Amino acid sequence: MKFHLYIWKRRIEDVLMFPLILLGRLIGRLGAASPEYETYFFFPFYHIGGAEKVHAQIALATGNERCIIYFTRKSQNDLFHQLFADSKCTLRDVSRYTDNKWIYFVNIIFRGIISGQINRQKLRPLVFNGQCNFGYKISPWIRRDVPQIELIHSLCSFSYIRIPFLPFIDATVMISTIRIREHIDLYRRYGVPALYDPRIRFIMNAISLPEPVPRPLTEAPLTLLYVGRSTPEKRVHLIAEMAQAATEAGLSARFEFLGEVKEAIPAALHSYCRFHGNQSDPAVIDRIYAGADVLLLVSDTEGFPMVVMEAMAKGLAIISTAVGEVPLHVKDAENGFLLQNFLDGDAVREDGLRAIRRLDEDRALLRSMAGRNIGYAFAHFGMERFNREYTQLFQEYRSQQRP
Repeated sequence: MKFHLYIWKRRIEDVLMFPLILLGRLIGRLGAASPEYETYFFFPFYHIGGAEKVHAQIALATGNERCIIYFTRKSQNDLFHQLFADSKCTLRDVSRYTDNKWIYFVNIIFRGIISGQINRQKLRPLVFNGQCNFGYKISPWIRRDVPQIELIHSLCSFSYIRIPFLPFIDATVMISTIRIREHIDLYRRYGVPALYDPRIRFIMNAISLPEPVPRPLTEAPLTLLYVGRSTPEKRVHLIAEMAQAATEAGLSARFEFLGEVKEAIPAALHSYCRFHGNQSDPAVIDRIYAGADVLLLVSDTEGFPMVVMEAMAKGLAIISTAVGEVPLHVKDAENGFLLQNFLDGDAVREDGLRAIRRLDEDRALLRSMAGRNIGYAFAHFGMERFNREYTQLFQEYRSQQRP
């Protein structure tokens, strides 16, 4: 069974790296005594991104000055650093030591330093791993009475990385019921025992809801907005190709991009696009959303993107590929349009153009979609539920009597 092979591989690696873990423990003991923390968070980045925003929200919901956050990978920018700081947690960026392949042995030493710090505490802490490779690699070295909780955003490389470390993970949070089913299926294919299935919890993401603002009926050019990064699964070049095709077809439409995506789009298509780049000022972001009519996403895989929640709450219609949890919240021709054949880039482009033409020609439909989305977002996406569910999860595992 693959699961047992993964476990044995990890055990052999643990034996080989034990001298460096021990060295880290000794270095930790020689240093100044560290404060005791009630929660240790392990996150890869503090740059702008949907996953990073969720991580910051969890820190804001459950963190305080008695908690610490370790960032273990080099961030592309610092746009969400202040959001994490607002949690009042102590912030430690150790990426210069843990994200350098030329001194990888230092990464292992830091596993010893930090796990030793956790294990020496008189106060039993809780460990939360937000899809962080370092958080998995440190998990075998943390004493067993310390509860460890992980967050998985989607079916991705971490779905496989985490398999050898499942014995150390007490609870797994997933943001999508579809992703839960996919992971259960993955468990069966890899021979993971069924006893790990009940450890998976569903907590849907949430947003801070704005004041509802009705959308006016207008004949201005239809403005389509993409929000996010330029990673391969986002396929932002398809949106730029739609922009070119819409212009050549004489559609009254503008295409705007919020996020650092310009380099991922061929230069020949730049004239059909308006690039806002990365923005961290909420007022600027609100103005960009207020000027848009439609959120346009063409990813070939997603969980349930935060930007869909935000766009719905701000009264945008949604045109999206039918991926992940999106079809559970977006109903075709009711509050948006779903692009069903999402693995075929040509089909996505053509179906997307048809949806754009429909909304350009029927502004009353666009306005009705806006109203439905505002109502739906306020009924389902608020932060109160999110904060309560994470707080209850942390309290549940803190209160458990453990050997």
